Amino acid sequence: FIPSEDQGMIYAIIQTPPGSTLERTNDLSDRLVKVIHEVDGIQSVSSIAGYEVLTEGRGSNAGTCLINLKPWSERKHSVPEIIEELEQKAKEIPGATIEFFDPPAVPGFGAAGGFSLQLLDKTNSGNYKQLEKVTADFMGEMKKRKELTGLFTFFSANYPQYEIEIDNQAAMQKGVSIGNAMNTLSIFVGSTYELGFIKYQRFFKVFVQAAPEFRKLPTDIMNLYVKNNKDEMVPFSAFMKIKKTQGANEINHFNMYNTAAIRGGPAKGYSSGEAIKAVQEVATNTLPHGYDIDWSSLSYDETRRGNEAVYIFIIVLVFAYFVLAAQYESFIIPLSVIFSLPAGVFGSFLMIKSMGLANDIYAQVGLVMLVGLLGKNAVLIVEFAMQKQSQGLSVLEAAIEGAKVRFRPILMTSFAFIAGLIPLVFAHGAGAVGNKTIGASALGGMLFGTVFGVIVVPGLYYFFGKIAEGKHLIKNEDDSSLTEDLVHSIDTFAPEKEGENHE
Repeated sequence: FIPSEDQGMIYAIIQTPPGSTLERTNDLSDRLVKVIHEVDGIQSVSSIAGYEVLTEGRGSNAGTCLINLKPWSERKHSVPEIIEELEQKAKEIPGATIEFFDPPAVPGFGAAGGFSLQLLDKTNSGNYKQLEKVTADFMGEMKKRKELTGLFTFFSANYPQYEIEIDNQAAMQKGVSIGNAMNTLSIFVGSTYELGFIKYQRFFKVFVQAAPEFRKLPTDIMNLYVKNNKDEMVPFSAFMKIKKTQGANEINHFNMYNTAAIRGGPAKGYSSGEAIKAVQEVATNTLPHGYDIDWSSLSYDETRRGNEAVYIFIIVLVFAYFVLAAQYESFIIPLSVIFSLPAGVFGSFLMIKSMGLANDIYAQVGLVMLVGLLGKNAVLIVEFAMQKQSQGLSVLEAAIEGAKVRFRPILMTSFAFIAGLIPLVFAHGAGAVGNKTIGASALGGMLFGTVFGVIVVPGLYYFFGKIAEGKHLIKNEDDSSLTEDLVHSIDTFAPEKEGENHE
């Protein structure tokens, strides 16, 4: 779709085991920063503990490092090469899952490059343990696919938590409203803003909250009081119990379903479209009933657009065909031009694959451009061959003569264009991926199309020329055109005007 460019920045995502303290996460972040500085091409590193930018996960076991690279002129390695080296260095840090990503190809479409998908729990059961198991199995199957790399999810249902159990019967007997009790507990633990006042020409806000010594430990909740309907103070321990449990750190929704956000990217040599197709195949074969996937960020647009490039390419071919049909006044001869293009398309894909590039939007622009460039070369041969045939030569002689006369001009113009594409193929720095892709697409297609075109086009002209000659669709230049014959036929059968003499 749109390739990730070297933007001079890399994101490092840190995930420690559920329940890890912020101090431990911060310590691992500091160790990672020291390791990152050992890699050539790094300019500066900033670390954030408690938040990871990839799936916007928050918690004491999350961390993010923002890695700024040196300018392109001062470093020898590209972002993928630096990420590969960083991944090897990160293996030296045990006790944490560390992944590296580049920024998104289009700013605002997601937090990082690669693909973004949501694993949806459509059972509406609220069973986060089951969602975690399905997510783990799904991630395990995706890691087996060679098209995918850098798979990461922050979702887990193993975070240590406390669960409050309320005895409704006991609360009713004590005259306590459950809603009032929960609201009071929320104020004690989390605070609430009540009012503000002005003093000494300054505005002061007033927050209500229990004193620190009364909310130091989770069990301190049992020692707090709430007022019942008789204005009596009732302890929470009279109708409430607290126990240790495990659960999800955050509960996220996508299209109103509980979801686990998953990020990843295409492996080297694979496009984002191939990676998305691999994920869809894994989801179809492994996800149990009631679970599905959906796409977000730039991946959403890519999946919705589908194979628009194929339809655009077909429209371009059809448009070129009708233009040539109007020029040659034949529906057969233009096929010799159209059928000469596959050689160039094959060369384009071969060049892209050999350079490890993806068939993205830049490659598709190069293919559309090839239709005009290679079509121009074929037109030179076909046009000259038609002129020679109109002068009395046979179809075979005209095809051979056209190939001989147009051979040098075609090679001169084509190789001059190919030479102009060489700097794009070896581009580096900002926008290098796009330049390389469009350069490789056009260069490979032009090279193959030119070399094979001068051989294939005369043969195609001979084949379709014989068909057209048999149907009497090729006329000499001195003869009237098909349009003139049609007008003459209409005039012949037109009724005579009134006032003319009749015998």
